[in-house]
Amino acid sequence: MSFVKLTASAIAIAAVSATAASARDQVQVAGSSTVLPYASIVAEAFGENFDFPTPVVESGGSSAGLKRFCEGVGENTIDVANASRAIKSSEIEACAAAGVTDIIEVRIGYDGIVFASQLEGPAFTAFEPADIFNALGAKVLKDGELVDNTYAQWSEFNADLPAADIMAFIPGTKHGTREVFEEKVLMAGCEATGAMEAMIASGMSEDDAEDACMAVRTDGKSVDIDGDYTETLASIDANPNGIGVFGLAFYENNTDKLKTATMSGVEATTETIASGDYPVSRPLYFYVKKAHIGVIPGLKEYAEFFISDDMAGTDGPLSEYGLVSDPELAATQAAVSAEDTMQ
Repeated sequence: MSFVKLTASAIAIAAVSATAASARDQVQVAGSSTVLPYASIVAEAFGENFDFPTPVVESGGSSAGLKRFCEGVGENTIDVANASRAIKSSEIEACAAAGVTDIIEVRIGYDGIVFASQLEGPAFTAFEPADIFNALGAKVLKDGELVDNTYAQWSEFNADLPAADIMAFIPGTKHGTREVFEEKVLMAGCEATGAMEAMIASGMSEDDAEDACMAVRTDGKSVDIDGDYTETLASIDANPNGIGVFGLAFYENNTDKLKTATMSGVEATTETIASGDYPVSRPLYFYVKKAHIGVIPGLKEYAEFFISDDMAGTDGPLSEYGLVSDPELAATQAAVSAEDTMQ
C-alpha cells in the first residue's frame, strides 16, 4: 500500500515500526477461542466478497489476545482482539501505556456456557450452581463447617446426581469463559450453599470471601484447560465420567459426541439466551485499534462486515452457528461506522 498521504495514524504506525519494509496488507486478529469460529467464518466470507486479503485469525484466549493488542501501535502488532468478556480497566491502562489510546469496542452478540459430557456417560441431565460449587470449590460447607473439599462423587452432595467420580475440565485462567464460569456459576453456588455467608462470618472480608468462593480444588478433580474447546472435548473423550465447560456454539456442532445438562432448570438454547432465561450467558466482543484504520487495508471494512445484518443478524450465518444476535445490533453498526471509541 502507498504511504503518499500519511494520516496521523499512519505517522504513528510508521514511527513505531520504522524497520518494517512495507505495510501489512492483511488484517491480523487474535484472542478468544469462543469468538474464533465466528471470526473465522467472517474472515473467510470477507476474503471472498471484498477486494482485500482474507484476515489472519488466531486463537489463544481473551486475555492473551488483549495482551497482544495492548503491545502498541504499529504493523508488528495485531489490529483486532477477540474477547468473550469485556476489556478490563487494567488492560485499558496497559494499552494506554503502550500508546494504544483509541479503542473501538464492538459487541457482536451473545453466547451461553454449557456443561456437557459423553453421550454414553453418566446421566448428567440437570445442574444447579450449588452442584458445580460443591464439586469443584476449594472449600465447601459440610455440617455447618467450612472444610477442604473432599467430595469424590456427585451423589455425595446431591442424591439426584449420578454416583460417578467427579472429574471436570474447566477453562484456564487466561480464558474469558473462566471469568463468566467463576462469577455466574461458582459465585452463585457459593452463595446458594451458604458457604459465602460462613466465610464472612469466620472473619473474612467480602473481597476475600469472593476470592475464596471462586477458588477451585487442586486435588485433580478439576483440571484447567489452557487450549481451546477441542482440547476440552479430547479430555472428555478420554474420561467417561468427565464434565466439560463449552460455549453453546461448540456444543451444538458436537452433539454427535456430547450431551448437555440444564442449569437451574433451563436448557441452553439461542432462545433462552436471547430471553435472558438461561443463567450462564455472556456478551461477546472484539476490539479494534482505531490508529490502524486507514493504514491496514480493509480493517474498518472487516469490522463493519462482521456486525452487518448479513453476518451477525438473526438470519445470518453466525446465528446458524450458535451466536445469539444482539437486539442492539443497529446501534453497534452505527458506532463502528462513526469509529466511536471507548470513553
